Amino acid sequence: MPWAKTTVALARACHPGPTLAVTALAGVFAAGSGLGAARCAVLLLAVGSGQLVIGWTNDLVDAGRDRLVGRTDKPLVTGELEAHLVRRALGVAAGVTVVASLACGPWAGLLHVFLVVGSGLAYDLRLKRTGWSFLPYLVAFGTLPAVVTWTLPQPAWPAWWVMAASGLLGVGAHLVNVLPDLAADAATGVAGLPHRLGGPRVRALTPVVLCAATALLLLAPPGPPSALGLASGAVVLLLALVSIRGGGKTPFYGAIAIAAVDVVMLVLLVTAEQR
Repeated sequence: MPWAKTTVALARACHPGPTLAVTALAGVFAAGSGLGAARCAVLLLAVGSGQLVIGWTNDLVDAGRDRLVGRTDKPLVTGELEAHLVRRALGVAAGVTVVASLACGPWAGLLHVFLVVGSGLAYDLRLKRTGWSFLPYLVAFGTLPAVVTWTLPQPAWPAWWVMAASGLLGVGAHLVNVLPDLAADAATGVAGLPHRLGGPRVRALTPVVLCAATALLLLAPPGPPSALGLASGAVVLLLALVSIRGGGKTPFYGAIAIAAVDVVMLVLLVTAEQR
């Protein structure tokens, strides 16, 4: 059926991996913060629809560039999707994002629409081609925990180190995400920070950024680090050494593993802080 194929193509065009990952991260933050089921559902709707807006905008903006490099995984390039259908879906998602975001509370809504979704759109439309390409990730990921805490019945800012560590994870995600596409991006004029640094430097810098997030999570919270935290830090250090010294795709997978450990640490600490 055409509508089923169109739905699948739209799902593929929204960058489903990052969309699901960011939405799931917000959901885990919300659950760990003690947010009720109803408000948690509204928050997930806001974050999920916002990520759809960012993902579909990215594919619309990059359609011409993707054609030049023969991206057969892009529905707009293969003809599975027409641009006007993506624009319609984008418009619906944008409306849902604004309404659901404001339903989380005025401050939560403004933070999400302007700093999370707005940062993603700034990346899509301009900053991905500049040396400031890391900034939208730093701002959006750093703000996401605050969107959750301002949705709580007693809204407040999260601890500074939660936002800082989350922002560093965002920068690490940017570096990891760009690694496989450096050559194709450079061939079509994309010159973000990772492209300016070059592949070897990005592979070395990524674990450093993620380890900085780990250090914050270990040292910034009040009290001494827990045994689990110290063990996690040791695992991250080992993964970082493997990533820096490894060849092929080892740095890529090593960075993903470090990010996964950091996310678990961050969620556990946020949960503990809210108790």
